[in-house]
Amino acid sequence: MSALTLVKLSYFVAATLFLLGLQRMASPKTARSGIQWAGVGMLIATVATFFLPGLHNVGLMIVAIVIGVALNWAWGKKVAITDMPQMVALFNGMGGGSAAAIGAVELVRFSAGEPPPSTFTLSLAVTGALIGAVSLTGSVIAWAKLDGRMDKRYTFRGQQWFNALVALAAVLCGVMALQTLAMPWIIAFFALALALGVLMTLPIGGADMPVVISLYNAFTGLAVAFEGYVLGNEALIIAGTMVGAAGMLLTRLMAKAMNRSIKNVLFSNFGGGGASMQEIGGSMKPIEAGDVAAMMAYAERVVIVPGYGLAVAQAQHKVWELTQKLMERGVKVKFAIHPVAGRMPGHMNVLLAEAGVPYDLIADMDDINPEFPTTDVSLVIGANDVVNPVAKTDPASPIFGMPILDVVASKNTIVIKRGKGTGFAGIENALFYADNTRMLYGDAASMVAALVSELKALDGGGH
Repeated sequence: MSALTLVKLSYFVAATLFLLGLQRMASPKTARSGIQWAGVGMLIATVATFFLPGLHNVGLMIVAIVIGVALNWAWGKKVAITDMPQMVALFNGMGGGSAAAIGAVELVRFSAGEPPPSTFTLSLAVTGALIGAVSLTGSVIAWAKLDGRMDKRYTFRGQQWFNALVALAAVLCGVMALQTLAMPWIIAFFALALALGVLMTLPIGGADMPVVISLYNAFTGLAVAFEGYVLGNEALIIAGTMVGAAGMLLTRLMAKAMNRSIKNVLFSNFGGGGASMQEIGGSMKPIEAGDVAAMMAYAERVVIVPGYGLAVAQAQHKVWELTQKLMERGVKVKFAIHPVAGRMPGHMNVLLAEAGVPYDLIADMDDINPEFPTTDVSLVIGANDVVNPVAKTDPASPIFGMPILDVVASKNTIVIKRGKGTGFAGIENALFYADNTRMLYGDAASMVAALVSELKALDGGGH
């Protein structure tokens, strides 16, 4: 068996592991093993690449792999769960940047006089470079917003038209670079492509960040697939196609959860801002931890709604302890998860899984919404926009039409919140002013710990 045949066979095994791993990631129960399977596939593909005939710069490849593995191993071990969305955004951007770099190297190589391949292959190199460059800078801006290093949104009059002109200019420069292989056109093309990623992401509000991350993930996959064709590397083509397809499907799911079309996601200034046009009546009514504990202890059904505030406070373990205390008293407890809660797809599921919450206690939005009217107490921890009733009642609201968790329909709602500020979408939450809502002010971890202590005191009282 020749070395090339062995490499191709290894790529086939790797692709199979990618596919099986992706399939297992669809369920929380098998997601961990799915990641491991896909990781083994990537290892096989990487090792097999070193046996390709005529391979050059092997030393540089090994150095790059060692540096990349060492840095990411150290970073991955110490990153907090709250910072996971930022890390995902950056790593996704690096994938797009790598695809753009491949396109740049190929174009520069052909510009230096090496005979170019077919026009079709060269077109894929330019297309992959464009998509990868947009994904790189767009993901970096997403990281900056998620990490609090940049204000939520930057807008200016005529922004969409300006962005369209930049996109058109990038495409035209790409066409000229394709036809002439001249360095000035190549440089202009990449400068415009990188700028387009920045301009596309600047007007996006934080409430839509899960959609953004999914979209750029799809972009990165497509870019990698295109550049894999340019290099004639089957592993890159297959892996990129899978990532691109999975990312696009996830983007569709996230857009549906936000009640937006893909067209709206791609070409509109999605992301809220400003206040609702309808005035919210009533007032926020505070409550003490002891009263909340008693209310929950003698309830029949309790639903816990986690949000980003829970992640910031690292309160997931205390929440699970609270749940166990309630279940010991015979209370039926469930967790309600909105598809776009947190800062990336599945953020809340990851937090709860880390704390050891059983999967059968976690319900998605469509399944739990019919149960809120018969729920005695809903405990909202750090969630805001995904439980805001104005999404159904105020056409002027930036989140109008977005499906929400119908927490307001509960018999009693308790909201743990540090202060009276608005959510990431920047709008007031009518839930906080509802007649059946009480506000438990304080850090999520401290307040949940207080609830646990109060429950223990009730148990000590002979219940």
